[in-house]
Amino acid sequence: MKITCITVFHQDLPLEHPYWLSGGRLKFEVLDATFVRIDTDEGLIGWGEGTPWGHTYVPAHGPGIRAGIETIAPFVLGLDPRRILDVERAMDLALPGHLYAKSPIDMACWDIAGQAAGLPIAELMGAGSRTPRPIASSVGAKTVDETRDVIERYRARGYVAHSVKIGGDVERDIARIRDMESLRLPGEIVLYDVNRGWSRQQALRVMRATQDLNVMFEQPCESLDDIAAISAKHAAPVSVDESLVTLQDATRIARDGLAEVFGIKLNRVGGLTKAARMRDVALAHGIDMFVMATGGSVLADTEALHLAATIPDANCRAVWACQDMLTTDVANGRGPRNIDGHLHLPKTPGLGVHPDEAKLGAPTATYTLP
Repeated sequence: MKITCITVFHQDLPLEHPYWLSGGRLKFEVLDATFVRIDTDEGLIGWGEGTPWGHTYVPAHGPGIRAGIETIAPFVLGLDPRRILDVERAMDLALPGHLYAKSPIDMACWDIAGQAAGLPIAELMGAGSRTPRPIASSVGAKTVDETRDVIERYRARGYVAHSVKIGGDVERDIARIRDMESLRLPGEIVLYDVNRGWSRQQALRVMRATQDLNVMFEQPCESLDDIAAISAKHAAPVSVDESLVTLQDATRIARDGLAEVFGIKLNRVGGLTKAARMRDVALAHGIDMFVMATGGSVLADTEALHLAATIPDANCRAVWACQDMLTTDVANGRGPRNIDGHLHLPKTPGLGVHPDEAKLGAPTATYTLP
């Protein structure tokens, strides 16, 4: 089997509500999505998606995905998509770094490999838990009242896990955390995500002021060095996501005890192939996981769900799904959808969901095997 054609589509995905990170430091209203279709000489077709969370959040740029694929495509055409490690090596040689640009190709290859084997991706990877995974909301609010409103909106949709965005103002963050904890329902999973929005002293002030609540913080500071510098000075459990980009990051976090939870964002780390290695590092060191797309449609959510299904139930905290935050649906209701705040793994071979190509419009680029 050979890859004969790579077709690239660009689509803007508007958010239902304006979204803030780090207490209003960053605002987002639309996501720049790239969809990739891979055709083979045996008629199998795979789909991938790469949707960074805007252009200003982390080093992942929507147009950069499409530029990266232009560079990568000549090195991937002609390869067997089922030999995913060969494709991975070809991409890494063609374009060092730029993991987010490689993720949609990796995803499409896994889709084809699953179809060829007659198995969902999670089962092809050697697992496939059928335990529904709780969906983590993403509460991009700035005040106590706004946080309450957004949480109630998600609770009405059945959500039992919430990622509450904080950062930028110590007193306001303490107030929001204490208010949220006073309203937390039994069994709810709440993660306070700072998105690198605190300096070291700000992080320590908030973490010490709320230590009686035993809450978890995600990415409290800018870098792993910052997180390491304060780790012995507080007792709060920490999750790391923005600083978890490479396997080397994962091994350092595990070795030095910098976090109790990995937040694995598939587009950021380069796709399922590289994310699976991080999963194994986490499991070997007793580190639990949240699994997330960086953003995007039901395709990206489904990819995250496949990885989550390869994690033992006890070690998978939740998956984050973006589809409920969007005003457009490229798959016309197909694929895993919110059922009582959970996503259910597809039984269809491969990814388990493909977009409606007519909704994607004309391709922005097509690369074919000579």
